[in-house]
Amino acid sequence: MKNIHSDTQADAPVDAAAAPRKSGRPRTFDADHALDQAMKVFWEKGYEGASLPELTEAMGMNRPSLYAVFGNKENLFHKALERYALPREQLFAAALAQPTARAVVEYLLHSNADGQTESDQPHGCLVINGALACSDDAQPIREELIAHRSGNEARLRDRLLQAKTDGDLPADTCAGQLARYVMTVSNGMAVQAAAGATREQLHEVVALVLRGWPA
Repeated sequence: MKNIHSDTQADAPVDAAAAPRKSGRPRTFDADHALDQAMKVFWEKGYEGASLPELTEAMGMNRPSLYAVFGNKENLFHKALERYALPREQLFAAALAQPTARAVVEYLLHSNADGQTESDQPHGCLVINGALACSDDAQPIREELIAHRSGNEARLRDRLLQAKTDGDLPADTCAGQLARYVMTVSNGMAVQAAAGATREQLHEVVALVLRGWPA
């Protein structure tokens, strides 16, 4: 009787080099899109509130693939924060370039009100949301976000100090206090936006700030 195995390759040795390698990432994987989705989860949930299952589902990846491409959760957050910060850094620079101190603040706060209430994005601010509640394990993340906000406040203070030197602000103006006030308003607007405040309501807050601007 003819050996049936002689006509099949069932028992043939497998060439490991020729065998296709399995990849943890789909062929249509788009790292930029995945990072955008992770950014939105962190933006809405905060650093600790964003769970790995939520991140992997939003990114269309399994956990091994996430680790292979982005490293751990902390590294993914850093990359998402960089992506989030880039257009906002451009906005902040444009605000600082305005010709008067009042115009700087008007530009900054109105732009923030718009950015914090986009219909296709989470409301509020990732830098604020990400640090509102952090355990001891996430303290480095919280400190990084605080440093980010402090850096922006210092840049605004320097711009207002220059305005004072130029005579654009009264001589008795404290640039540091004024910068802290403006950033406190901006941060508060972000919290209000995340809680459901409308764009119109935030613009009303900006109008109150400008109404009391030092003459």
